[in-house]
Amino acid sequence: MLSPKILNQIKQIQLKAGFLTTDTMVGEYSSAFKGLGQEFDKVREYFLGDDIRAIDWNVTARMNEPFVKVYREEREMTLMLMVDVSPSQHFGTTGRFKQEIAAELTAMLAFLAIKNNDKVGLIVFSDHVEQFIPPMKGRAHVWRIIRSVLTHQGKGKKTDLAGSLAYLLQVWKKKSTCFLISDFEAEAYQKNLKLVSRKHDLTCVLAKDRRESSLPACGVIEFQDAESGEMIAIDSSDPKVQEAFAQSSKSEWQNLESFFKKNKIDHFIVDTDHSLVKPLVAYFRKREKRLG
Repeated sequence: MLSPKILNQIKQIQLKAGFLTTDTMVGEYSSAFKGLGQEFDKVREYFLGDDIRAIDWNVTARMNEPFVKVYREEREMTLMLMVDVSPSQHFGTTGRFKQEIAAELTAMLAFLAIKNNDKVGLIVFSDHVEQFIPPMKGRAHVWRIIRSVLTHQGKGKKTDLAGSLAYLLQVWKKKSTCFLISDFEAEAYQKNLKLVSRKHDLTCVLAKDRRESSLPACGVIEFQDAESGEMIAIDSSDPKVQEAFAQSSKSEWQNLESFFKKNKIDHFIVDTDHSLVKPLVAYFRKREKRLG
């Protein structure tokens, strides 16, 4: 049974996501993801000016006059949402944890997909795949996905991106639109990320908190790594420590972004102290402009 507090959180996220997915945003989503290509619809008689490459030679031979194949856009897509629930996601200094913004983003994407008559599936992972919800349609299905992401109690101690990506390749053979939401605090996942990006239309979303890139001046602070358990004490008021911390964070992001760009993998950032709408819409528009 879910506590009243958790139920209220789920309802609030569902209401907020439903409210934010306006017709304008639905249009942005639809324009950014135009389907998986063309599928055969019917044949019709050839008209002057038709592309001769579209001629159906079997029907033409049978009917003794030229016929062409007509195709239509395959609009319906499958949206696969991969959400990291490892211990590092239970971090936030602005009133929201990274897991909460992941749940909110998941809800918004799921509502956009449902309003476009697309199927939505979910993979929840830590150091192993903890839950798989096969793609389906319907608002009740969106409710189940939101509830799963927000209430899931991760059992893993670390983040295994490589294994989770391999799982996606195994369980979903058809091409999908995939959003991977994580802080990418993992090792040796690059090979599988490239494999998924070739098979699926992949977008990586980096979930972060501002305190992961800058330290407040609070004197000596003892930190514990959420995944390894390692303890370390540092003087956060030391300018050299602050500079080294900021530079390390910046370097990590630059390396990750360089990898994304080199392999032509779409990506954007969401953080705990800002609205998700602005970065999401900006990404949709950037993608639409790029794809023409």
